Amino acid sequence: MTIQAPSARPSLLRAWIMAARPPTLPAAVVPVLVGTAAVFAQGFRPLPFVAALLASVLIQIGTNFANDYFDFHKGADTAERLGPVRVTQSGLIAPDTVRNAMILVFGLAALIGLYLVFAAGWPILVIGVLSIAAGVLYTGGPFPLAYNGLGDVFVFIFFGLVAVCGTAFLHVGSVPAAAAFAALPVALIVTAIIVVNNLRDIDTDRRARKHTLAVLIGPTATRIEYLVLLAAAYLLLPLGIALGLAGWWALLPLLTLPLAVPLVRTVFAEQGRPLNRALAGTGRLHMLFGVLFALGLALGGS
Repeated sequence: MTIQAPSARPSLLRAWIMAARPPTLPAAVVPVLVGTAAVFAQGFRPLPFVAALLASVLIQIGTNFANDYFDFHKGADTAERLGPVRVTQSGLIAPDTVRNAMILVFGLAALIGLYLVFAAGWPILVIGVLSIAAGVLYTGGPFPLAYNGLGDVFVFIFFGLVAVCGTAFLHVGSVPAAAAFAALPVALIVTAIIVVNNLRDIDTDRRARKHTLAVLIGPTATRIEYLVLLAAAYLLLPLGIALGLAGWWALLPLLTLPLAVPLVRTVFAEQGRPLNRALAGTGRLHMLFGVLFALGLALGGS
């Protein structure tokens, strides 16, 4: 009889890296790149750009810590979890330590935000306060957004519209129509990430009374939502050109279509843990689409 050795417990450093969830960080980087590229011909401020990038990544990490902590306390994370290991639920890091890390990371983001307020004015203060508050209230507070069918809306607004338009404002003191247009494809694809995540967890979330939009509308409608989000992101590219909001270089993200089609097939064919492949793939699609979109906007001078 062969005895299987127990899996090694990850180091503390590895556990914190797991808690930060590096695969999710492009969701914080892409909006800053696209928002900068959308107004690049009108103005570029290097120090505020770097500060905005750091603050955005910190808010994403803080939100990840908050999700880890609050989902554990609300009973949404259990041994039946189908996604990557959560450090609080698995006992790798104590709940209070994760909570304190969340406060620390959001505090660092706020400190950087003070510089950005000085650099660009009070609208940045409003954006920063709302972004941090939403990061906590996504799974925390008396009315957690993710538990009441509003997670998709939160992601669309804050990791798409607000992040892209806020970055553009940081550079030029306004939000040109080109920047507002550029925010839409970013918002659509980043929302697709949370859609496939919630589709994977639909059964465990239902049992935990976590009423994500996927739980409320069911798996078929959630799969259609995923398809509509990706299709709309691609269809917006030629529309933006037709409206004079971007140059032809903005079509560069069409190069990612060969990645998008298999993802849609997987989402419609699989359920449960196999959807982790689609989740990781959608994250990569978001990053590649965003980088090519930013490059196209910068080259097009729009």
